[in-house]
Amino acid sequence: MKINDLVPNKGAKHPRKRVGHGISAGQGKTAGRGTKGQASRAGKPVRPYLQGGNLPFFRHLPFKRGQGFTPPFQVEYNEVNLDQLSAFPANSEITPELLTEAAMLSKPQNPVVILGRGEVTVPLVVRVHRISKGARSKIEAAGGKVETL
Repeated sequence: MKINDLVPNKGAKHPRKRVGHGISAGQGKTAGRGTKGQASRAGKPVRPYLQGGNLPFFRHLPFKRGQGFTPPFQVEYNEVNLDQLSAFPANSEITPELLTEAAMLSKPQNPVVILGRGEVTVPLVVRVHRISKGARSKIEAAGGKVETL
C-alpha cells in the first residue's frame, strides 16, 4: 500500500452544495433561507442576545458578581470542637466512627476536623483526618495523643 492508494471510506466525503444556482440545482431562489426577514439577509446578524422581542435569556438570571463560582474539588469537613469532646471519658479513643455513633457528625461520609474552641481536661487519644494547631496543643497539654488519618 502506498500513500497515493489511500482513499476515504465510501460516503465519508460529500460534494459541497452550491446554493442559489437556479431551480434545477435544488437550492435555488431563496437558497434554503426561507422568505424575507432578518435571517434571510446577508450577514445574518442574529446574536444570542436577540430573541425577537422576548426578554433575552441571560437577563432573566440574577445579577451576581463573583458569588456564582463554587470550587468543584473542595473538601467539606465535619467540624468538631474540643468542648464537644469533653463528654468522653479519660483515655477514650476518638475516631470518626465513634463520633458518628455519638451523632456529632452531620455528614458521616465527609472527613473530620477538630477545632480548638473549648478546653480538654482529660487525656484523649484522637484519630481524625485533620486537626488545628490550637486543638493539638490543648489535647497534648492534657496528656492526650493526636494521630491524623
